[in-house]
Amino acid sequence: MNRSILRAAASTTLAALALLFADGVRAQTGAAPDYAAIVAAPDRSDADRQTDQRRQPAKMLAFAGVKPGMTILDMEASAGYSTELLARTVGPTGKIYAQDSAAVIERFVKDKFDTRAQKPAMQNVVHVVRNYDDPIPPEVSNLDMITFFFAYHDITYMEVDRAAMNKKMFAALKPGGFLIIADHCAKPGEGVSVGKTLHRIEEATLKQEVEAAGFKLVAEGDFLHHAEDPRDIPVFKAPVPIDEFVLKYQKPQ
Repeated sequence: MNRSILRAAASTTLAALALLFADGVRAQTGAAPDYAAIVAAPDRSDADRQTDQRRQPAKMLAFAGVKPGMTILDMEASAGYSTELLARTVGPTGKIYAQDSAAVIERFVKDKFDTRAQKPAMQNVVHVVRNYDDPIPPEVSNLDMITFFFAYHDITYMEVDRAAMNKKMFAALKPGGFLIIADHCAKPGEGVSVGKTLHRIEEATLKQEVEAAGFKLVAEGDFLHHAEDPRDIPVFKAPVPIDEFVLKYQKPQ
């Protein structure tokens, strides 16, 4: 075999090894998935696409830093809108625990989550029916992330020990794991007093409660803030977009 052929073969081999190395580096660095493509998946429902307009899911997933292979607990999953998006993002190598209490399922969700659970995208989801102040199954630990989307205010008017709930979430995360929490803004000074009437909570109050469990605030998202919201209207009756805060907490390493 002449030398030019050998050189060509060697170059081809080196190029292939370089590609393999590059793929390995991308895998190790955990490059962010294409969140917009996940949201645009053609098999998502029209109802979920309507919800997308106010929830900005691609921005939320990016802010949270959800990646393939993660194990995540989705608190108060309700009908599973966010659960499904999380499941699509973590993929078949990841797992989502979708939590809700039996009372809330019976009153508000009924068969909605079970219907959604039949979708292929939900095959990596485990439905967890447990009370909010003890939300994590005993065999579940070292979670990468916990999400709590637009529902913490609901907990404030239920018979729930929120301090115990927050401590359980903290304990279930791995060191360095994240809690992503978003909710509807109340006016300063209102605390939890309008949780049931307006479905809102004061951001400062929520921060105080969560941080008391040991969580450290690492980022705040402004992509759901709406200054035109007077914050004195029930969320489901507001004629303008709702002002909402998004917070990213971390369990210290």
